[in-house]
Amino acid sequence: MSLIEVREMTKTYQMGEVQVHALRGLFLDIEAGEWVAIMGPSGSGKSTLMHIIGCLDTPTSGAYILNGLDVSQMNENQLATVRNREVGFVFQTFNLLSRTSALKQVMLPLQYSRNGGRLEVSERRARARTALEAVGLGHRLTHHPTELSGGQQQRVAIARSLVNRPRIIMADEPTGNLDSKSGQEIMDIFRRLHQDQGITLVMVTHDPRIGAAAERIIELMDGQVV
Repeated sequence: MSLIEVREMTKTYQMGEVQVHALRGLFLDIEAGEWVAIMGPSGSGKSTLMHIIGCLDTPTSGAYILNGLDVSQMNENQLATVRNREVGFVFQTFNLLSRTSALKQVMLPLQYSRNGGRLEVSERRARARTALEAVGLGHRLTHHPTELSGGQQQRVAIARSLVNRPRIIMADEPTGNLDSKSGQEIMDIFRRLHQDQGITLVMVTHDPRIGAAAERIIELMDGQVV
């Protein structure tokens, strides 16, 4: 059984009187510990697929099995529970709180997860510190986003995605707002996390250099795998 199984998935949006078919009967399998890049032109369905795989949305029809659990028809609360347990997110925009230290940024997901919420504050702090050390920011725990470079802010975002110890990291254009040197440093972190921790990485990108770093490229066109 694959970690991620998608079967005949469709997603249709109603835009006024127009129906937009974002996904059209898509089939897909991703194995535990695999690193895949989802690529395709604008409008191919990449972001829609990422939102569904990441339990941020549900398909119109078809099945999505995540770690043996059918999440296709779950409500928002059920999806949030699965999402907090199984998935960490890294976005192109870092989504950091401007007046919050790196350590507290990374502690935040623990407060809202079922398991993390039961931890003592000292343990949450220790886990956040470990996550920041894993991305090379153990010396920047008290720094705010304005005191960090773009690459360092993205490292904080990666640490935040790791702190709940998810099976899957979903990364949407993770180097899109970075210069080439910082982007390469971020890719090196992802590569190390994948090799050392066996984390499943699913990256959405239009950048062929990012796609080339993955073990497998899944190319979408008009809502289908090509």
